[in-house]
Amino acid sequence: MTLNPFASHPSGRSYVLKLHRDAQPQQGLLLGRLENLRSGQRYEFRSADELLACLACDLANEPELPAGPR
Repeated sequence: MTLNPFASHPSGRSYVLKLHRDAQPQQGLLLGRLENLRSGQRYEFRSADELLACLACDLANEPELPAGPR
């Protein structure tokens, strides 16, 4: 058995998502904080679009991952 040295879910892409007490996702009111567990970088968001923008920004700033088999 050969272990794949490339993680399919790298730890640098682990996040904590905290929803604000006033968030009501079922009504489309999504607000809270996203934190990257490895870097500690935090992002505040006030909508689903902002949450996705936070993720995109964080991923754009991450170090280059080695290319692994797909």
